[in-house]
Amino acid sequence: MRQAASVRFPAAGLALAMAITGTVGAFATEAGLDPVTTVFWRCVFATVFLATWCFSRGLLPDPGLAPSALLRAALGGVCMVLSWTAFFAAFAMTSIATATIVYHVQPFFVVLLGMVLLGERVTLDQILWMTAAFVGVVLASGLVVPSAAIGTSWALGIAMALGGALLYAVATILAKGLDGQRPEITTLCQTAVGIVMLAPFADLGRHVSPEAWGWLAGMGMLHTGVAYVLMYRAYPRLTTPVIGVLTFIYPLVAIVVDWVVYAHPLGWMQAAGMGLIALATLGIRLGWRLPRRLAPSV
Repeated sequence: MRQAASVRFPAAGLALAMAITGTVGAFATEAGLDPVTTVFWRCVFATVFLATWCFSRGLLPDPGLAPSALLRAALGGVCMVLSWTAFFAAFAMTSIATATIVYHVQPFFVVLLGMVLLGERVTLDQILWMTAAFVGVVLASGLVVPSAAIGTSWALGIAMALGGALLYAVATILAKGLDGQRPEITTLCQTAVGIVMLAPFADLGRHVSPEAWGWLAGMGMLHTGVAYVLMYRAYPRLTTPVIGVLTFIYPLVAIVVDWVVYAHPLGWMQAAGMGLIALATLGIRLGWRLPRRLAPSV
């Protein structure tokens, strides 16, 4: 039996997943709904897709699922859903490219939370890379460039993107204790929690056009369903350096989409910030050591 291309060529599968995910900002913008309602419908369509996937693949029902693991996944789902909501809110306040770049400081929040909550050791090199990354955030945010477009709303959007990144990092830390649970089931649990959590706050009485339904369905089935399955298939088959490099397809696609579709090109300082974040992220993930001045011999 022929294997799926994403299994035989995991790098291509992960690249495709990152490219799909990079278009989520355009889908959220074109849907035209408020962030809470957008995330609610994303969770609905994702839950339908993932439930169908898990049952068709024989992953459910699974009598081996531990209640404690499901509870941990549900808590992660609360953080993930709030992260998506903050991220989508940041699009409208800033731009797709800016929000996406700032949102990609998640790995550094994971390191900081691991140090604070799990007692993990942080090296001097990691601290220096994290410092460089947050300098990159300042540059990429656009807040250091005087502009009529930069105001209170823009600054709040940057804060929302950073808050979303922090919540995503918390969800990542919670997922560290779920090694024995299939990632598809974890994500299904998270999106199901999102439906219950956001239903009282979503504007379910609002008229949604057929075009908007298409964008919403795409976010659920493509960005949360297909993309996540491709990522989870690829990660065990790839080395950390390859994963680290391919991850940057996501923000690059978002930048291109924002530029081509919405005429929001990055300024040179924002591009420099993006480059600094990319360099620092690779430094953290690949364990690069920064050069030290050699002590003089006695």
